[in-house]
Amino acid sequence: MTLGKRALALIFPVVLAGYVLAASLIYYVQSSSITGLERARLWQQMGLLTALFQNEVTQNRSLIYSLVEGDAVRLFVNEADASYRNTALGVRLQQSLTSLSDDRKKFISVAIIRPPLTVDYYYEDSDDPFAEITPSQLDHARQVIQSPRLSSWAYLNAPGTEPLIVHSEFIDPLTFNRPVASAKGSAILVQTAVRPKLFLEMKRTLEKEYGATIEIGQHQFLAQGALSATATLSASLFARLTPDPAFLENRLSTLKTLLALGAIALSLFTIGLVLLLVRRYITNPIARLDRQLTAVMTGSRSALPDMNEAGEIGRLSANVKRLHDHSMQSFDLVQNASWTDTLTGISNREYFNIRSTQILEEAEVEGSGCTLLFIDVDNFKFVNDKHGHKIGDELLKTLADRISAIVDRVASERGLPHGLFARLSGDEFAIMLRCQPGGGTITEISGEIIALFAEGFEVLDKAYPVTASIGIAVYPEDARTLPELVANADAAMYQAKSKGKNGSARYSRSLHEKRNRQRRIEEELRVLDPDAEFHLVYMPIVDGHGKVTGCEALLRWTSPLLGRVTPDEFIPIAETTGLFSKIDWWVIDRAMSEYGHIRKLFGAETILCINISSAELYTKSISDHFCDCADRHGVDARMIEIELTETFAVKLGEQSRRNIEILRGRGFRISIDDFGAGYTSVQQIIEYPAETIKLDRELVESLTRSAALPTLRALVALCHAQDMSVIAEGVDTTEKMALLAAAGCDFYQGYLISRPLTQEELGVWAMQRLMEKARESAQQGRRATA
Repeated sequence: MTLGKRALALIFPVVLAGYVLAASLIYYVQSSSITGLERARLWQQMGLLTALFQNEVTQNRSLIYSLVEGDAVRLFVNEADASYRNTALGVRLQQSLTSLSDDRKKFISVAIIRPPLTVDYYYEDSDDPFAEITPSQLDHARQVIQSPRLSSWAYLNAPGTEPLIVHSEFIDPLTFNRPVASAKGSAILVQTAVRPKLFLEMKRTLEKEYGATIEIGQHQFLAQGALSATATLSASLFARLTPDPAFLENRLSTLKTLLALGAIALSLFTIGLVLLLVRRYITNPIARLDRQLTAVMTGSRSALPDMNEAGEIGRLSANVKRLHDHSMQSFDLVQNASWTDTLTGISNREYFNIRSTQILEEAEVEGSGCTLLFIDVDNFKFVNDKHGHKIGDELLKTLADRISAIVDRVASERGLPHGLFARLSGDEFAIMLRCQPGGGTITEISGEIIALFAEGFEVLDKAYPVTASIGIAVYPEDARTLPELVANADAAMYQAKSKGKNGSARYSRSLHEKRNRQRRIEEELRVLDPDAEFHLVYMPIVDGHGKVTGCEALLRWTSPLLGRVTPDEFIPIAETTGLFSKIDWWVIDRAMSEYGHIRKLFGAETILCINISSAELYTKSISDHFCDCADRHGVDARMIEIELTETFAVKLGEQSRRNIEILRGRGFRISIDDFGAGYTSVQQIIEYPAETIKLDRELVESLTRSAALPTLRALVALCHAQDMSVIAEGVDTTEKMALLAAAGCDFYQGYLISRPLTQEELGVWAMQRLMEKARESAQQGRRATA
């Protein structure tokens, strides 16, 4: 999180909380004021409504008094001719009524009623010429006639009709004064009615504004709640208005909204102003210092500039600069140490990966190429184990110095950028050059490196039998990324090893296909069902008389996806990927389960030879597995010979020695397979803990030449002196077998005797040998009798 964001996260809640608190206090105070103001306003409105009503009552009273005092009513009452009275005098009465009204649109009416309830005359100022007195007016007249009162007024609000203010007055038809109570029966009742227009308009306005109906009744009302008002319309008529609760809530919600918006607006303004000041005087100087530090750390600039800031930030900048200068000095020392191989003094793998990635990026930008030489020192482990780590370390240091000199000289002579030379691991080196094959540079460097090992590599005035295998991969033809380039150069290096070592090889399509096949083999090994895809074949071993003394179990794999895969392909892959135990344990169990068939064919003394990976000797469970399988299948441990490669003795450790002793202690025989294919020495022959030595086919091929017969005899005699039997592999001609027999070899194995056979084929082969021996015996018998 940036300083600006941190400042915002700190300031915003504080400022917002302050304004919210202030707005809350204002709301608390203003809500009471608003409630009081609305209450006062409501009472004021109700007072105005009362004045309008009383004004309407006063006007109506003046109207009836004016009519009674005038001649129109007098003439109308005293006229005996009913026809003349209702026409001429009725019209005059209408004109008098109209002249007394100051509002032509206002509803007024007049009625002359004789007791008990006879309407002599009714007129109303409306659009209906045939209008009649309303029932509510008649009811009011009846109540007045029946009451002892001589004068009365009322507010009539009958359902379905507009409210009216009605005034009734009894007059004496002779004197036209108010009659005495005893003469009320002969008096006439004059009734006027007006519709209080202004009062009703204000009443509707208030009801709409406050969302409530104004209650009007003859009993006195009490105010309800915080906001309610009453009014006394007359001595016997009262009104009350209690607004809907939502009215006050709306007023207060408006206040809330205004206060909230104001708090937010002020908060934003305040925060913006504070952030502007913080950014100007605090965060910008620190951010500028951070950018400068980042630029230094990324390599964009070499040092921090001097800053002219005052105060704490200025002192911080100066201290950071001094600290950075000291740190850079220490960092350079540490970085050089971390990027340098401690033994040879050249670049290590980490620096090689960093710098090589940069070289490839530069080459891509420039559209040029690069070449990687991957160098592996052949037989270095043998020299290191045999002569000690001191010699091994000295060999690597001397080799690094000589190769580094070659690379620097060739690059300088050809005007090329300085080459990158690094040690990747124990005996593996790499050279990255900004050039491509075709110019002779790669050929020259490879040739000079290989020439270093022409007569053995000399260290401390002594030559050691090491060579170099060089794999070459080119960017961008062979790979587009550094991991692919290294992997392809490594594959090319193994190709150089397969050609006889001390040579170089360029990565090719065939190598790519080979690597893909190895990958597919590894994938299939991980998921295969051994019972479905593996099977065993057996190669017989015979003595000098041709008798079968043993059979070697050999593994064959037929994959549904890959077809037939040879052991030379999948066994090394299984060992390097840790899948060898899965294979070895299946072979041990299957071979012992099929041993009974071999025993029936060749006799109870037939030895079963089982190959296992040397890596198995480092697991504690291998001896238990051999014993469990032997017990489960009823096999005598003395009839099982475990074949180990000769090279295991070079790296024999405590666990492997212990496992060999356990196996021998439980009766199993130990055989050293492929003797002569590794780093054979007389000392190793003497120290081998084995019952049998199997001479490798290539050793047999070279030693069966007539000139090498004495060497072969000496080797066999040395093995016999160590109580070891000798089996010769690769016997494919009678000449080889004769020479091996002459040298004292004990047993023989090869295509001269038999190729590897399945169980069924082994039975047929055994039967054919019996038939051949029978024919030979018969021929010898016939020759003897002859």
